[in-house]
Amino acid sequence: MTLRINDTAPDFTAETTQGTINFHDWIGDGWALLFSHPKDFTPVCTTELGAVAALQDAFAARNCKIIGISVDGVSDHKAWSKDIESLHGHAVGYPLIGDPGLEIVKAYDMLPADAGDTSEGRTPMDNATARSVFVIGPDRKIKATLTYPMSTGRNFAEILRLLDSCQLTAEKQLATPANWEQGDDVIIAPAVSDDVARERFPDGWEQPLPYIRIVPQPREG
Repeated sequence: MTLRINDTAPDFTAETTQGTINFHDWIGDGWALLFSHPKDFTPVCTTELGAVAALQDAFAARNCKIIGISVDGVSDHKAWSKDIESLHGHAVGYPLIGDPGLEIVKAYDMLPADAGDTSEGRTPMDNATARSVFVIGPDRKIKATLTYPMSTGRNFAEILRLLDSCQLTAEKQLATPANWEQGDDVIIAPAVSDDVARERFPDGWEQPLPYIRIVPQPREG
């Protein structure tokens, strides 16, 4: 099963460090960030979980829940969380999913179907492809994915920027250009006709090329 943007995120019921959850119910009416790790007690992932712990308020301000997953069991996750807090000074306040049967990582196309049915005896390299981030919208659809190698820590400031763009463009028929940051100019989506665009943007737009219409980012409210 290959997952693509706009596919429905696979639902599942699983044990986490905060109890049993049904994923789609857990998402609620907001956004979710699911990010995966090949194994507990690995150095790069330890720094990543701590970085996300430091950004918990930033994600909450965007109505986005955070959830991590590793193929190890929940008891290992709880011990690992203590290491993460001691390294970074931030408690892991978001749940970590246990997936010792590899069911969820397979459902999310991070491990092949023939990878077996247990995490026992598997090394981090065996699970190296379980290094993905999924941004999931309130409609349970996958809005964005990123996959990193084990040797490269993920940039969660970039993932926040990605989330900001996904949320903005989901609500309005806009697109964000390369290197966009909150407050920068945005692009009117090609699907919006000039007539409709004039109604929405009565001050007009810049048009450096026939197919690019640039406007200031709309203010909230």
